Amino acid sequence: VQLVESGGGLVQPGGSLRLSCTTSGFTFSNWAMNWIRQAPGKGPEWVSVIHSGGGTTYYADSVSGRFTGSRDDAKNTVFLQLNSLKTEDTAKYYCTPGVYWGQGTQVTVS
Repeated sequence: VQLVESGGGLVQPGGSLRLSCTTSGFTFSNWAMNWIRQAPGKGPEWVSVIHSGGGTTYYADSVSGRFTGSRDDAKNTVFLQLNSLKTEDTAKYYCTPGVYWGQGTQVTVS
């Protein structure tokens, strides 16, 4: 099983990034996919989930209205569009179906 997050980087407040998570080794289309982030010195924070099938999405209050999740089951990939970024969004972002984890991608807003 592999999950590879990408798309992070350094961005100014108000900017945007698009994170991707490409997966292999499990039946991606059957799984809801979560984005979790962890800021330095803090515990993990759930950010969003996109369900399988219809792709219903849910978001943490802290990102609702600014972040948008999507998925491409044909490419076994999940995305997270980050808009109107704030300094408090700085964290390492991970995608996970709950049992497998990638290495994360760093988002720094400064």
